[in-house]
Amino acid sequence: MDKVYHLLTLAIVAIYWLLVASVTIRVVTKRTAVSVSLAWLMVIYIVPILGVICYFLFGELNLGGKRAERAREMFVPFRSWFKQLNSCQAHATDTMGEHIFKIDELCNHRMDIPALSGNTLTLHSDPNRTLRSVIDDIQNAQSSIRMVFYIWHPEGLVKSVSSALIQAAKRGVSVNILLDAAGSHRFFSSAWFTMMKDAGINIIPALEVNILRIFFRRIDLRQHRKIIIIDEKIAYTGSMNMVDPSTFKQDSGVGEWIDLMVKVTGPTVNVLAAIHCWDWEFETGERNFPTLPECKLVPNAAPHPIQVVPSGPGLPENLILQVLTLAIHQANESITITTPYFVPSADLVNVLKLTAQRGITVNIVIPHRNDSLMVKWASRSFYGDLLDAGINIYEFYGGLLHTKSVVIDDKFCLIGTVNIDMRSLWLNFEVTLAVDDSDFTKQLYEIQNQYIQQSHKVIYSEWQNRPLYNKVLERIYYLFNPLL
Repeated sequence: MDKVYHLLTLAIVAIYWLLVASVTIRVVTKRTAVSVSLAWLMVIYIVPILGVICYFLFGELNLGGKRAERAREMFVPFRSWFKQLNSCQAHATDTMGEHIFKIDELCNHRMDIPALSGNTLTLHSDPNRTLRSVIDDIQNAQSSIRMVFYIWHPEGLVKSVSSALIQAAKRGVSVNILLDAAGSHRFFSSAWFTMMKDAGINIIPALEVNILRIFFRRIDLRQHRKIIIIDEKIAYTGSMNMVDPSTFKQDSGVGEWIDLMVKVTGPTVNVLAAIHCWDWEFETGERNFPTLPECKLVPNAAPHPIQVVPSGPGLPENLILQVLTLAIHQANESITITTPYFVPSADLVNVLKLTAQRGITVNIVIPHRNDSLMVKWASRSFYGDLLDAGINIYEFYGGLLHTKSVVIDDKFCLIGTVNIDMRSLWLNFEVTLAVDDSDFTKQLYEIQNQYIQQSHKVIYSEWQNRPLYNKVLERIYYLFNPLL
């Protein structure tokens, strides 16, 4: 009997060794960033069985066979639709500033999405005014409403948004809403979901989490875009979920969420509508391209070119990260970044340090309190290197600063749904706007300065004297930062 137990033990050890060895080879042969591979190997070796399971759940960008095939089939038709916009009058490269011209080149070469002029932009920083503006536009809708959100929280003024959508559907407006299944899970179990469905609204959960298929599709891929399209004439996008901050996560201990939304009219609306159509087909298989925009420019009007930059599985890899890097490299005077989740890659850290070291003022504004403990400590693990390079770091005390924005030289900006972390830049479905409009950028920069005025500047000498346990936590979470 002892011999049987001995052989059984040897067999288990051999199977375990083969399992770890095979997963190690798989991790090493995948062409991911070295930091990501090392982080996964550490997880696999420290928590052996659980680490292997976690790798198969979250370690590879696996859409699942059905969605992956659909994304491949969609890419060429959508690229062809975008390519038509290159020949319209609104793609006026001769009026573009130097910042957006290079970004237009990049997005055109990778997906045929051009920067389009002839837009108007309105910046919304007050959530009540934002929601009331959306309600007014829904009430005036004539033909169609398209929405995609990560979180839909049916409380406060969002109830009025839902009521306006129900009334719009009853008067014959086509309403298609795509909501992330995980981010909006409470909405899908609420009475509002039933009422809106009964009114004829098409509400689809995106990227449903199915426990039975966890080994066939990565379950933490999320639909993180925030887009509203009304009659293909008005669009909203930005960092704000469909929530009323006065009623959302009031017991989380981080304060109210602080967000920005942009209201857009002009040809860029149709590009954002096409991004919604991509998401809708990716989830349902139903193709319905928006109409092509009217591309006639008003004589003597400011061009206001906007580049829509989408990202996510099935779309050109790292496109938003490339746009961000290109924008930072073009800075001549200053860069101000606001983000709730700051866990940059090593490459992006080096880009920021290089920018500061060539004499550019670099400001990073992040919330003092964060709703993710892991992100909080992982973020702080970067402070020392960034402060040493001369980068200014501000911790915002006015709530959970959720605004995702980048202002370059007070003349050019990026604004959208993208956090400065690996999840946003590599995994999630995101969208950002690159805006070449000095007046709009100045408004955004003023709001960023208001954030800075409500922040505490981190002083390098004081930071070096922080408690030892802080340093230990930072180092621990730093090792896992490629996976956050």
